[in-house]
Amino acid sequence: MLFVAGASPNSVKAVSNIKSICDKYLKGNYILEIVDVYKSPEVAQKEQIIALPTLIKKKPDVERRLVGDMSETEKVKRGLGIF
Repeated sequence: MLFVAGASPNSVKAVSNIKSICDKYLKGNYILEIVDVYKSPEVAQKEQIIALPTLIKKKPDVERRLVGDMSETEKVKRGLGIF
């Protein structure tokens, strides 16, 4: 789940970056849900989102959270468990 704040520059960049990473390293093996906190504040509150953009990896294994525009590919790969 990628939580974003509308069409802000960081949010747009995060969406583009995470889609690129997932398409390259997890092609056909992932589900990406993008949640705009302006449209779904209740989901953001439930997930206790305090910074944006935030990516939450739910499965497999342990939940992981990454904050930022997802431009640090190696950091994102580690967070997703891609080696």
